Amino acid sequence: MTGLILALDVLDEERALDIVEETRASLTYVKVGYPLILSAGLNIMKKISKLIPVIADLKVADIPNTNRLICREVYEDGAEGIICHGFTGRDSLEACIDVSREFDGDIYVVADMSHPGASAFFPDISAKICDLAVELGAEGIVAPANHPERLKEIKKIIKGLKLICPGVGVQGGSILNAVLAGADYLIVGRSIYMDKNPKIAAERIKKAIEEADERSRVFRGR
Repeated sequence: MTGLILALDVLDEERALDIVEETRASLTYVKVGYPLILSAGLNIMKKISKLIPVIADLKVADIPNTNRLICREVYEDGAEGIICHGFTGRDSLEACIDVSREFDGDIYVVADMSHPGASAFFPDISAKICDLAVELGAEGIVAPANHPERLKEIKKIIKGLKLICPGVGVQGGSILNAVLAGADYLIVGRSIYMDKNPKIAAERIKKAIEEADERSRVFRGR
């Protein structure tokens, strides 16, 4: 069953908590990034984590010691998972994963991105990043749902790691194509939190994911 992750890139704490309360029945995780953390403070993750598990999308990408300090602080403030970059190399990623094990947390490694500019670099290094994430024991990989051909290639490499995918909705990706390509979770932001009724928007997207899961099972059963 493919899960739904809300990318909560709003700037107001009260609104953020209201949206989580309205939509959490349709969600598996809420992804909190710099926009909300910088506007509301790091403690917002603790408040959201009382309602639903939080993935901190900080795309951690520094030297090992700095990565350790960042990850430890973020886990202590309520995050269940952290998104990190892998291009900084083995020692930097390993530092994140070492801290995650102290807290029984998860590390998700960016292997590709959903915006047009990512094509300048990521396709050439994605396989190496995936291999490193598998070797070091990350929880999952972040890769774009709006490039299902890339998802298929990444899925072949990552074995049992989870594949969490932004890029549907506003960025044009197809829920069905992403599910068929192997997405374990779809990350959706603006299509939910910018809707006049986030609860109904989340329910609608969750239903579309369930329908895509069913079609995927039928396709695999042929």
